[in-house]
Amino acid sequence: MTSTTHSVDAGPAGKVPAPATEAGPVKGSDPSNGFLAKAALVTAVLTVAGSVLGLVRDQALAHFFGAGSETDAFLVAWTVPEVATTLLIEDGLAFALVPAFSMALARRGQGGARRDPVRALVAASLPRLMLASGVVALILMAGAPVLVDVLAPGLPDPRLAVDCTLLTATCVFTFGLAGYCSAALRAHRRFVAPAAIYVFYNIGIITAVFVLAPRYGVRAAALGVAVGGVLMVLVQAPSLWRQLTRDTADAPNESAAGPSAPALMGSTVVATVLLFALCRQSQVLIERFLASSLPSGAISHLNYAQKVAQVPMILSLMLCTVTLPVVARALADGDVKRARSRVERDLGLAGCVVLLGTAVVIACAPQLIQLMFQRGAFTAADTVATAAVMRVYALGLLGHTLVGALVRSYFSGGRATWYPLGAMAVGVTATAGIGSWAVDLWGVRGIALANAAGISVTAFVLLCGMGPRNVPIRVRRVVGELLKPVAAMVCATGLGGAFASRVESPVLAFAVGSSVVVAVFVLVLGALKAQAFEPVLRSVTSATRKLTHVR
Repeated sequence: MTSTTHSVDAGPAGKVPAPATEAGPVKGSDPSNGFLAKAALVTAVLTVAGSVLGLVRDQALAHFFGAGSETDAFLVAWTVPEVATTLLIEDGLAFALVPAFSMALARRGQGGARRDPVRALVAASLPRLMLASGVVALILMAGAPVLVDVLAPGLPDPRLAVDCTLLTATCVFTFGLAGYCSAALRAHRRFVAPAAIYVFYNIGIITAVFVLAPRYGVRAAALGVAVGGVLMVLVQAPSLWRQLTRDTADAPNESAAGPSAPALMGSTVVATVLLFALCRQSQVLIERFLASSLPSGAISHLNYAQKVAQVPMILSLMLCTVTLPVVARALADGDVKRARSRVERDLGLAGCVVLLGTAVVIACAPQLIQLMFQRGAFTAADTVATAAVMRVYALGLLGHTLVGALVRSYFSGGRATWYPLGAMAVGVTATAGIGSWAVDLWGVRGIALANAAGISVTAFVLLCGMGPRNVPIRVRRVVGELLKPVAAMVCATGLGGAFASRVESPVLAFAVGSSVVVAVFVLVLGALKAQAFEPVLRSVTSATRKLTHVR
């Protein structure tokens, strides 16, 4: 049934699509900025909700288990869902699956196929994904003792970590299904259920901890990971099922002759995106390895600084997550000009958002850390150290955002490309080299500097490689537009920090500092006539007015 509700799930701008192309707009059409802004805003709201519940989850773990051997055992087992999230939900499979589904939807919209391309893709890919992820999960469960010994050879109670790993390893299977559902739904331009998965995931963990921790200890948290993975699938399955089964009577004849396994998502494509995700994840391993040689607390300071500083990057990439199916569909339709225009606008908008957040983070770093963490065992000295690290780490936020946005463009065409992996390898090498040199000079701040420098190198290499094999953006024009919010960030940071430092109360200081940052940032951008600035205000205003219609 065609929905007429004006919502994120109702199609572009809430309009009723033509029956032959219900899965997306007709060829050559593009979702309105209002629709994309609504989708990005709803995604951002649900992402923030998931992050808040993640903080509640961490506080529950601290309340029940403190920072002793039980928590250490769980954190070792937590490595599995950390890596699985990157590979199967975020940076990995999504880059292969969204273009594949977009291509299938484009072929369906063109008509003439004797077999529905979307259902053919599901029939060819989903069983393989389930088999592969299930086998990997079983291997991890069988090898849990070896895995724990490799990850933490000095753990005082490895048996507890093994028990937790047996439970968290199940997430490889459930995260694989959750990532598959998310990519398929986003390609169909359904964003609410995919954005809600971390809300339900963290609810599963929190509930398990509060209900079962008194009896089963930290194993309850590991069981919560397993339950949360199941909830991530269940919250998306009904919506995906509706998309795949709608208009059965009008669908092409499934029994007719046709390709048995459409070559829309080859193994080489999957390999390139997974290896890229693994390479990017290795930055964290390098940072922890370097910080392990520093005095106690260095790893914690780096971890807390990253958690706070990454919030602007996460919010800035929400629009790119929403528009990835748009770019992929444009390329599938052969409309390179439309794809280029969309990517260039996304880079400008994402740059404005992340640089505004960067200015707030740098200007109000001590107040942010004090408000969020300074209580209990987290002392004022920890606040000073973490704030100093966060200010350095924030210098790389633009690089992180550009990498996240650009790599989507590289993989949006659904073709295998090794260039992003090479670019990421160059950046990781820079991170390791600069970190090894800087850690002796500046300690944990040197590690943060290496991270910022390494990811900036990767962003530069990716920008240089944009060409006809992906989305041929006008690099000089993009760089010129990005320099405008950079200038605004520098001015806003200086004035915001000066005002914040003159106020004693951390709450009032943060309020004053962030307000000054926003005001100065907007004024400078307006004075420089940044092209990306006006659509932000129009889209946010329109999305806020229409948010009540989102279901």
